[in-house]
Amino acid sequence: MPYLLLILTTLFWSGNFVISRGMHADIPPLTLSFWRWLTAFLILSLFAVKHLWNQREIAAKHYRFICIQGVLGVAGFNTLIYLAMQTTTAINAVLVNSCIPVLIAVCSWILYREVMTPRQCFGVFVSLCGVLLIIARGELNSLLGVSFNRGDLLVLIAALLWALYSANLKRYPKDLHPMAYQSGIVLSGLVVLLPCYLFELMSGKVMSVTTASVSTILYVAVFASILAFIFWSRAVREVGANKAGPFIHLMPVFSTILAVIFLGEKIHPYHVQGIAMIFIGITMTTFRVGKKLVKV
Repeated sequence: MPYLLLILTTLFWSGNFVISRGMHADIPPLTLSFWRWLTAFLILSLFAVKHLWNQREIAAKHYRFICIQGVLGVAGFNTLIYLAMQTTTAINAVLVNSCIPVLIAVCSWILYREVMTPRQCFGVFVSLCGVLLIIARGELNSLLGVSFNRGDLLVLIAALLWALYSANLKRYPKDLHPMAYQSGIVLSGLVVLLPCYLFELMSGKVMSVTTASVSTILYVAVFASILAFIFWSRAVREVGANKAGPFIHLMPVFSTILAVIFLGEKIHPYHVQGIAMIFIGITMTTFRVGKKLVKV
């Protein structure tokens, strides 16, 4: 079950990357981030916020953890991704974002002394090679011609924030209801996003209210925010951040599939080869014989 949740999460986030790039001219980045999470919170208020109210004493006890997660995962990661999409390409973003599994492993080791086995490390390497093969369209030499800009640096910083968020889930309070946690981090993130959104408004950047922009906000609120975050948090709590990290490499796989289905693009041999390498790498990282992660 946790692996199915991880697959669905990366599917939802793949759509988020594609949509945010496609709508970057119509929806300013901070506006998209704010309305995404405000809409998510309004939806959560129908069924989830009551859990936060009922567990307010537990939430108050762990308020630092909730606030940190809200700043890292809600306000920080997504806002930086949207800002990055103003100046970088989807290919560059996916390429830089693919370093998340490595960053998660590093953060897990620094914070909690969790280490990856050689088998897991090799699995991450194999799946990363599959990502590079898809992005390079089967010609890895073409990667040497990829240029990076300020947007790519923002994606890298966002990836680091998400790695910290994921590794930090190890400290998740066992007595805190998942819906209370989700409501809490969204509320914490909104407190940070509100002044940023107001600053963007005062600078003259306003969203064009169209069917496409409203649909975009609804998608990222329901699928990329509520469902994806709940699925990711539950899966990471069950299998650990190091095992969950390599599933990020499924994003270019889903991006390719979505392009074939909705844009009429064709599947090429390098797609099949890259997808196969990604699944082999994830299998090596996830299913193994031997001792579990060792604490040193």
